[in-house]
Amino acid sequence: MEKKLILALDGYEQRILIRALNDLRTQLIREERPTDPVDELIMKIYKTRPKHFLVAEGSVAHEYR
Repeated sequence: MEKKLILALDGYEQRILIRALNDLRTQLIREERPTDPVDELIMKIYKTRPKHFLVAEGSVAHEYR
């Protein structure tokens, strides 16, 4: 069974991640290497909408949007 990693990203962080993956994709194209795994990851991140969630640390709760 594969392990899943859950990241909490805001819109700005999401755009940075997509940009970095797109740069990697461009490099792979130049090297004539397959881009399928990177393409799939870009689409997963792109399709994920920012969610509102509550993070509790000790007795303090912080709401993130």
